[in-house]
Amino acid sequence: MTLIVREVRPGVPADTEGFARVRRLALPYILFTSESVRHNTLHTHPDARYRPLVAEEDGEIVGTAQVLLAYDSTEPGQGLLNIYVRPDRAGRGAGTLLLRTAEEYLAALDATKVFSWILDAPANRAFAERHGYRAGRSAHFLRLDLAGGALPPLPPTPAGVELRAAAEFADDPRPLFELDAETLQDEPGDLDLESRGYDDWLTSTWNHPLLNRELTMAACVDGRPVAFTDADGRYSTAMTGTARAHRGRGLAKLAKLHSLHRARAAGVTDAFTGNDAGNDPMIAINKWLGYEICATEVRHVRELG
Repeated sequence: MTLIVREVRPGVPADTEGFARVRRLALPYILFTSESVRHNTLHTHPDARYRPLVAEEDGEIVGTAQVLLAYDSTEPGQGLLNIYVRPDRAGRGAGTLLLRTAEEYLAALDATKVFSWILDAPANRAFAERHGYRAGRSAHFLRLDLAGGALPPLPPTPAGVELRAAAEFADDPRPLFELDAETLQDEPGDLDLESRGYDDWLTSTWNHPLLNRELTMAACVDGRPVAFTDADGRYSTAMTGTARAHRGRGLAKLAKLHSLHRARAAGVTDAFTGNDAGNDPMIAINKWLGYEICATEVRHVRELG
């Protein structure tokens, strides 16, 4: 058996599809496609120093790593690393070789701390602990059966509120960026994050191949979006939020419910989302919508040097 680790070549379809295939097998709750892998490789902000890696066993891609600096963190020197190996190839050294290569790269960039998500399974947690990572907060993946389940009915839209798809902002998406930037400041997490500006948002979010602008919904007041939920691919929501001045009115719940009804009408059968374990308001919304927890991951951290 020959095992090597190398960088992804974004112009080689076998690399981008191989990366996406491993991620789908190891973590089916987050969407990855060949196109999204290519986009992330080519268009992640230069300050992130993003380096996607693959592990090859006898020429076949069996493991992946996403390695980058938290370029949008207010604290320098924070590294991010997520490693996934095909379940049928686990325990054969691919994860260890990916980890060593990634940590060496981050250390060369003067990273002092590495954060990594680990699926909450005994073997995964033991691997992390063996390599010096300590467990922190947890988060859940949730699934909603749109084909066989029952969505709550759409309620009347409150007076003064309008539901609009993101596609309706195609000529000027800046209002959506401004709402996204405001809600980002209140998102639970290990790092204090700040927006890197409109141009970065256009590249990383608005023009991302997985963003579905017809299913991404915003609740608008006086023509301005004040609550939203984004949708991508076969349907996964990555961010739902409300402007501070409009919280407590159920507008984020309303936007997400409209998005789910649109997705079901379009033939989508499964919806996925994620919640920080301490984000009680969003957990309550997703439970009301019918989502059920299907997996849990645990954030781990290691000091470098």
